Amino acid sequence: MILDFEPGDKVLNPLRKDWGIGHVQSIINEKVTVNFENMGKLVINAKNINLEKIEDG
Repeated sequence: MILDFEPGDKVLNPLRKDWGIGHVQSIINEKVTVNFENMGKLVINAKNINLEKIEDG
């Protein structure tokens, strides 16, 4: 599995938009640690949840 994220990227969980914008902290294999505005720091299994990258611009 290749993830198109790197630390510092902004992401959303499309199933839980109420969590707010998240900032990717780290990626280890399919585990993505994200600090969300409204939920704090969570470890997301990218095999189960497809995070959406927010493009700056």
